[in-house]
Amino acid sequence: MDRPRTPWYRMDNASFMYSSIQRDQFSAIYRFSAVMTERVDPVCLQAAVDKALPRFPGFAVKICRGFFWYYFEPNDAPGPYVREDVADPCRPVRFNEDSGWLIRFYYYRCRISLEVFHALADGAGAIAFFKAVLAEYLRQLGRDIPPGEGIIDLDEPPKPEEREDAYLRYAGKASRALPRVSRAYQNRGTPEPFYTFHVTMGFLSVSALREKAKSYGASITEYLAAILIKLLIEKQRSERPIREKPVALAVPVNLRAFFPTETLRNFILTVQPSVDPTLGDYEFPQLVALVHNYMRLTAEPVKLRAGLTKGVRLLYNRFLILIPRVVKNPIMLLSYGLTGVRPYSAIFTNPGPFPVPECMRPYIDHMEVVQGQATVARPHVSSISYGDTMEITFSGVQKETDLEREFFRFLVREGLHVRIESNRQGVQ
Repeated sequence: MDRPRTPWYRMDNASFMYSSIQRDQFSAIYRFSAVMTERVDPVCLQAAVDKALPRFPGFAVKICRGFFWYYFEPNDAPGPYVREDVADPCRPVRFNEDSGWLIRFYYYRCRISLEVFHALADGAGAIAFFKAVLAEYLRQLGRDIPPGEGIIDLDEPPKPEEREDAYLRYAGKASRALPRVSRAYQNRGTPEPFYTFHVTMGFLSVSALREKAKSYGASITEYLAAILIKLLIEKQRSERPIREKPVALAVPVNLRAFFPTETLRNFILTVQPSVDPTLGDYEFPQLVALVHNYMRLTAEPVKLRAGLTKGVRLLYNRFLILIPRVVKNPIMLLSYGLTGVRPYSAIFTNPGPFPVPECMRPYIDHMEVVQGQATVARPHVSSISYGDTMEITFSGVQKETDLEREFFRFLVREGLHVRIESNRQGVQ
């Protein structure tokens, strides 16, 4: 299938934000990895990428600089080429390098990795693309993997609905940001030299984790978020501040669960479970209940629509439209610092399970996810599950290891068996 030539199209509000704030000191790149049961054949993987990409034109684009805005255009350059993996994943993207490609494919032994610039898609869109590539890779190896059951048919033409700006479609009349803390505990560590990127992964049983979360009356996401909040409260207290600040997490919510769409672009909104330690001491079950109730009260259609409408109206603000792009970028960077960094102590994202058809399951051992470098020296936390394996990642450029160490120790004290892997020296 030849790559269809599509016209340029405007970015959604998330795309423009990520494009405007991208710097060498910040990486809006995230990675999904499938660890296969057999060693990767790079020739077959390249053939799979070449076959799958024309079906997903939203990933076959480059970023262009207009006078007022960034925008996407089809990328007709050769590639993207499959490469051997690197020691430091999720390196920052530079728009004028690598022929303008905003996706990367790597392999190492049994691991296949896809890295995506967040301006292209959120995790749900990237997972749909990645599953199609993995299915085609297995076909290239001679396996019988029919389309369906979440595997997009590569012989079908791309659907216009997959390129929809769902934010714009579902923007309503009410425009209000979701309630949030204005300045949270910042959880900053000591930055390592550029680009020293630390990744620590923990692996545990999904069924055991689900049962433990259920014992507290919570979902897995709520349970893990409560652990993070508890440990961040303790970490701040150990630093003996003059006055303790609220501890808050940024938790992305997949809006497709509330507003039906087939888009493969960005369609998420961040909510902020938080605790003010100055109110008193919380027992862990209370923290779990607090997060559980917050998510139920906040992640509901009316509030989420008001929040996404706020972002859409900002992008279409007449004053902002008329500002040249070179002036917009510093404004967006400042705005991100005030609204995307200061209100949060950490980011925790859980895209959920990675479901594949029964015919693919014997060939995939487990999944992994990594978020790129934050704007400050603090870890991002992410998780993904496949079968009965849950993988939890701490990634960042901070020298300290205290948060991830205490996080996994807490899970062990809760009776859960955790296996650790890390690219840090001396960590097993």
